[in-house]
Amino acid sequence: MGKGEEAGQLPEFEVARRLFDGSPHGALIGLKLIDLGADFVVAGIDYRPELVGNPQTGYLHGGVITTLIDQSSGAAVMVATGACEPIVTLDLRIDHLRPALPEQPIYARAECYRTAREVAFARCVAYQDDPQHPFATSMSAFMRLRAEKGSGRGRG
Repeated sequence: MGKGEEAGQLPEFEVARRLFDGSPHGALIGLKLIDLGADFVVAGIDYRPELVGNPQTGYLHGGVITTLIDQSSGAAVMVATGACEPIVTLDLRIDHLRPALPEQPIYARAECYRTAREVAFARCVAYQDDPQHPFATSMSAFMRLRAEKGSGRGRG
C-alpha cells in the first residue's frame, strides 16, 4: 500500500481530495491528489496529448503546469491551516527551469512553510521522476478569508 492509500484514510486527505475534485479546470486536466502530510501536498497529472502546448516538441502547456503548482500550493495551505477557511492566491511566482519531458506524468510537491494571521506562504517543486531535479519551482502567498468575531470583517 502506498503513502497516498494510507493517507486516504485521514480526514485531511479527503478535504484536499475534494478541493481537487471540486475544481472544474483541475478535473478537466486530470489533476489528482497523490499524498499529503501535516504541511505538504503531492499532486500529479498524467501526460495526455490534449494538454500539449507545443505540438512540435510535445511539451505540456504552461497553463497545465501553473494549475498543478497553484492548486497543490493552495491545498498545502488548506491542510496546514485546518482546511476550514477559504483562501485565494495573492501572488504566484514560477521559475520554469526546463521543459517537462513529453509523454511522462508530472508531479508537484507543495509545502506551507509559514502561516500568518491573514496570509499563508507556500513553496513548490514540479518534477517528473525526482523532486530533487525539478523542472519548475514556485513561491506563493495566499490570503486567508476567515471570518473573525468582533473584527468588523467577515466574508460577504
